[in-house]
Amino acid sequence: MSEIIVFAGTTEGCDISNFLAEHQIHVLACVATDYGSKSLKENEYLKIHAGRLTEPEMEALLNEKKPEMVLDATHPYAAEVTENIRTACQNTGLEYRRVLREAGAYQDQAVYVPDTQAAIEFLEGTEGNILLTTGSKELGKYTALSDAGERIYARVLSLPSVMETCKGYGFEGKHLIGMQGPFSMELNAAMLRQFDCKYLVTKDTGKAGGFQEKIDAALSCGTVPVIIGRPLKEKGLSVAECRHMLAEYFGFTVKPHITLLGIGMGSQETLTVQGKKAAKSADLIIGAKRMADAVREPGQAVVYEYRSDVIADYIRNHPEYEKVVIALSGDVGFYSGARKLLTALGGRESNVEVICGISSVVYFMSEIGLSWDDAKITSAHGKHCNLISMIRHNQKVFSILGIGTAVAELAGKLVKYHMGEVLLYVGENLSYPDEKIFVKKAEELTNYEGQPLSVVCAFHENPEPALSTHGIPDEEFIRGKAPMTKEEVRSVSLSKLRLTEDSICYDVGAGTGSVSVEMALRADQGQVFAIEKKEEAAALLEENKQKFAVDNLEIIKGEAPQALENLPAPTHAFIGGSSGNLKEIVALLLGKNPQVRIVINCITLETISEALDVLKEYDFQQREVVQLAASRSKEISRYHLMMGENPIYIITCQNPKMRK
Repeated sequence: MSEIIVFAGTTEGCDISNFLAEHQIHVLACVATDYGSKSLKENEYLKIHAGRLTEPEMEALLNEKKPEMVLDATHPYAAEVTENIRTACQNTGLEYRRVLREAGAYQDQAVYVPDTQAAIEFLEGTEGNILLTTGSKELGKYTALSDAGERIYARVLSLPSVMETCKGYGFEGKHLIGMQGPFSMELNAAMLRQFDCKYLVTKDTGKAGGFQEKIDAALSCGTVPVIIGRPLKEKGLSVAECRHMLAEYFGFTVKPHITLLGIGMGSQETLTVQGKKAAKSADLIIGAKRMADAVREPGQAVVYEYRSDVIADYIRNHPEYEKVVIALSGDVGFYSGARKLLTALGGRESNVEVICGISSVVYFMSEIGLSWDDAKITSAHGKHCNLISMIRHNQKVFSILGIGTAVAELAGKLVKYHMGEVLLYVGENLSYPDEKIFVKKAEELTNYEGQPLSVVCAFHENPEPALSTHGIPDEEFIRGKAPMTKEEVRSVSLSKLRLTEDSICYDVGAGTGSVSVEMALRADQGQVFAIEKKEEAAALLEENKQKFAVDNLEIIKGEAPQALENLPAPTHAFIGGSSGNLKEIVALLLGKNPQVRIVINCITLETISEALDVLKEYDFQQREVVQLAASRSKEISRYHLMMGENPIYIITCQNPKMRK
């Protein structure tokens, strides 16, 4: 007994038959001819019945096989066959389901006619050659058209019987094209140009029937599509809906093939051939609207979504889709959502394929004629990025931007930090018809209003070398009367902090900002918060911030610990002055991040005592006390005397065990 009988012969019918057999459901696929079964291969679960059936013969077959369900996946123009199948099911009491091919996208430039006779009547009043792609069944009717033998080029199946029939209608030689589809847009266009066709006659055969490829080819060649409308206004299941229904009905799970596809800049021209092939064969396209629309085919199922967890849940809850493409901007390995998606989908072992695309950096740098192998590459889209530091120390910096004011904001900061001469190459809406690429000095772009979808390449002719170690000379800082941590103490204290490039740092009691500045230069992709309660010192901090172009340094005016409460959690903290609030400051730091690394400078005995109490209270697993006594030479006549500086205690602590 066959559990399902599928009246096939179409791409959809063959797909559903194979789909059922792959999931070990017994299916009998009925096709009108042996030719229609070429996409099917018999096996333990799939059997084929080839031959045209009348309604009584269909009824007899259904009574013999007694299937649980009958699926009608015949051609949308086979109205008589569909009516016979429906009647046979009614007479035998079997469940009937119609599977419909998705209609193609309509075009304003096309001519729509209800049937073949109407198409002939329309063409009678025209001039120019005609490419006829409706097959051989109704070809004889077109002989009623004046000069049919001269104007019509008929494309039919390359079967000997079909060719002989067409010859009997008077179509032969170059006017009879025997070929088997599917036909690409390019091949359709080549035929239209070869025969100088002014009209293309087709039926709306939907996506699987190559309808859109015909329309696209016609419009690209200036040919008028003449579309014969569908004969029945039917209701039924799409192929995807049918798969979902079958999976639920028989209780099996579909494991889809998922492709993470980098679509390039967004235009069809920057989509790779491999990417086009994957998108074209997909049952479902998922992505943000701009990306999904860039690759979807007319009539193709689409879900506009970019959140990884939501995408993963949707795929799990919709087993009807066997081939899913998730469209991602640019390249999947360049600031892409592919990493999160791979995790959400279960990794590559979960039948996930990754197809690379053309990244914005590759496209843009080639457009402006600069190599990118020696460029600093980053993204400021939705994330913290200290572009000023990168531009100061690198000749070329490429970055993705995320808001329309980003170029002006960057230009304003470059001017503020005395880099107004830096060239900014700006690219907007890359690869789209309204693409805009230009170059100007930063000082000319401080009021520029651009597009959110943009990139920039900053070219700094003479970048400053980055510091390779701690130790900016004291005299380099603007000092005034505010206290300053001296160079030797600063170097040891910073080495004890062990900063990384993305550290989040506090400098409590920052003074002139010598420690803050060196922190910011070290953690150039992190953030430094300089906390200072004195107005004069805060003003000096601002001057030193500008001098050293440390845009990732933020000055917080106020007294600790209150001034720290609304700041992000620190990874590192330096305490150079606590105003008697050391215990409260350490408590707040540990409350924000129990793993914060703290370095304390003590000069008075009272502060040393307070710091030792803190070490005991929290019983830090890592703790160290270093006394540093530095002396500097002073010239007196021809002699050099060593002049001692105040001794400093440098206390380092991290990872508290417990609090008493």
